[in-house]
Amino acid sequence: MKNKKLETMLFSVAGVAAMFVILVALNYIAGLGKQRIDLTKEKLYTLSQGSKEILGKIDGQVEIRFYCTRGEKEMPMVLKAYAQRVEDLLAEYQQVAGKKLIVKKLDPKPDSDAEDSAVLDGVEGQMLQTGDKVFLGLAIEFVGQKVALPFLMPDRERLLEYDLSRAIAGVLTEEKPTVGIMTSLPIFGIPMNPMMAQMGQRGQDPWVLISELKQDFNVQQVEPSVEQIDEKKFKVLVVLHPKNLPDKTQYEIDQYVLRGGKLIVLVDPNAVMDSQGGSNPMMGSMPGNSSLDKLFAAWGITMESGKVIADMNYPTQLGGRGGQPQTNPAVLSLLEEALNKDDVITSSVDNLLVPFAGAIGGTPAMGLQQTVLVKSSSNSQMVEGFIAQMSGENIVKEFKSGGKELPLAVRLTGKFKTAFPDGKPKDAPAEAGPDAEKKAESKSAESLKEGKSDNAVIIVADVDWLYDQFCVQVQNFFGQRIVTPVSGNLGFFQNMVEQFAGDSSLIHVRSRASQSRPFTVMTKMEADANERFQSKIKELEGSLAETQKRLSELQQQKEKGQRLIMSPEQQQEIKEFRKKESEVNKQLKEERKKLRKDIDALQFKLKLGNIAGMPALVALFGIGLFLIKRKRTAAR
Repeated sequence: MKNKKLETMLFSVAGVAAMFVILVALNYIAGLGKQRIDLTKEKLYTLSQGSKEILGKIDGQVEIRFYCTRGEKEMPMVLKAYAQRVEDLLAEYQQVAGKKLIVKKLDPKPDSDAEDSAVLDGVEGQMLQTGDKVFLGLAIEFVGQKVALPFLMPDRERLLEYDLSRAIAGVLTEEKPTVGIMTSLPIFGIPMNPMMAQMGQRGQDPWVLISELKQDFNVQQVEPSVEQIDEKKFKVLVVLHPKNLPDKTQYEIDQYVLRGGKLIVLVDPNAVMDSQGGSNPMMGSMPGNSSLDKLFAAWGITMESGKVIADMNYPTQLGGRGGQPQTNPAVLSLLEEALNKDDVITSSVDNLLVPFAGAIGGTPAMGLQQTVLVKSSSNSQMVEGFIAQMSGENIVKEFKSGGKELPLAVRLTGKFKTAFPDGKPKDAPAEAGPDAEKKAESKSAESLKEGKSDNAVIIVADVDWLYDQFCVQVQNFFGQRIVTPVSGNLGFFQNMVEQFAGDSSLIHVRSRASQSRPFTVMTKMEADANERFQSKIKELEGSLAETQKRLSELQQQKEKGQRLIMSPEQQQEIKEFRKKESEVNKQLKEERKKLRKDIDALQFKLKLGNIAGMPALVALFGIGLFLIKRKRTAAR
């Protein structure tokens, strides 16, 4: 009996020991092949194809030094959790790159070698309110080239993969391509000068667009007075809001394209930033439009000046009078349906915010093909730009769909022909003369009449969409400037430049950083509710206008002797009309209140469904299982 008990006990202990060994082994094996299941539709938490392509280009060994304070007391819980997610992502990079990527984890304690190394790498410690200094940054190095991410902000978590891949691509690139920018807007910023100081004005920072481009390219401003644009120097030329550009400069751009230079043109029929002087007091205050008229005529492109697109399928809610939200269909909140999903530039961009954009029309000239990159819906029409800027309410009231999609951005490809068949435009009359004519004839003979080979040009019918307000949110975190995208605008622009600059690997990585999931169903329901009530409101407003017109007529019917006193009949009629006016106003107010109430109710129902839907489903599933199990038990 004792032997049997001993045997049972030994088997039990051996069983527990075996289970322990199996668990440890499984845990170890699972740790070697760390895997995550990504159930998001866009695979937001899986290493993108672009990152894999960049890692595939490593020819040698890249080292990442990850600096993270490990102290339990010093490191705030939020940063500690974020640091773990950074480590998880670095582990994924390592899995893909193999031995080509080394990740070193360092804890920069005070007065340690790791702290000295962090300082040498440009990784900065941040002082907390508690007085503790914490590190959460990394440095990437490859054959002498080094890029540091001084502090990894949790606010930029959506951009973490992009920041890492971009930094790795940066150390792998020997020389950055040069991008030239010709513009009439102060996108490079305005330095402070004594005159501005006297007037109580301040300088302006460059647009975020410039600082972002400078991370991947050498960015140089090209003056409109340039004598020649070197296609070998400028990998890409961006012409942004070419306002009143002289023929001579258009000729230089024309020849740049014919010699094989890549061109991105952003024009605008009604530039808001220009109408505000681009916030530049030295520039005019009149609404601005821009065009490359000579080149567009040669390419078969048209754009109506002063007219912008209003689209009832992509309206934007803006702050209106009294802080009440107001729908403006001329400020386009474009979704995936508006973007060309077959093109690498727009395939991964899922939203754009484009205010007061023009439409690109015309038929491409012989030899050129047009690809539409961004378009409106068929529920759109062209409206006057200055009316759209004042208020979207009038557009909504008078809206009549044109029934066709309107291109906002296109790419022309093929063999371009010159817009200047007679050669370079002649110099100013003061410089004219026999010598000048000979010089002009000589240069005319040097002018290209046709492109040497097929080329591509991208045209976008708006410039305001690149202003910071429509692209990014800028915050201050631990004294550092944090830039977070609020739309896919910046990514779309960078994609264009990168495709022309020759490397499109970052396009797929960047695009996911600005992806959003708007309540499209709610937007559609709001549009339907708006349409339903607008007809009623329009009818009441018509009645009100008629009443006011009749009141005015009655006032004018006074006789000379009735300057202050009207007849009893007239007084009664005016009284009735005033009563009617008051009733109509009251009804209008009620209808608007109903519209707002319906929209609020829709929003509440959808939010409630999103928040409570899944827990309710899980609870129902559990109750169902419980009932089935109970039924089976009872049957036994």
